[in-house]
Amino acid sequence: MMSDRVICRSDHAYIGYPVAFYWQGKRLEVARICSENHSPAGYSFQVHNDELGYFELEYDIHADQWSVQQLYSKERA
Repeated sequence: MMSDRVICRSDHAYIGYPVAFYWQGKRLEVARICSENHSPAGYSFQVHNDELGYFELEYDIHADQWSVQQLYSKERA
């Protein structure tokens, strides 16, 4: 299974925080991180992109894979 692409900046934490991600072949910048969660299975971030709206970025530690899901488009936000 192919992992979605997420670009992170890692200063001191293992996963760091996302700064950009790919959605439908297009690179999107993270305008802001709205929330973040950590569990034994991985990390999740709800982020906002100024162009397309809100997304959830999830990292599965065991599979070493990211998944990207659009939560709300800019029109609904």
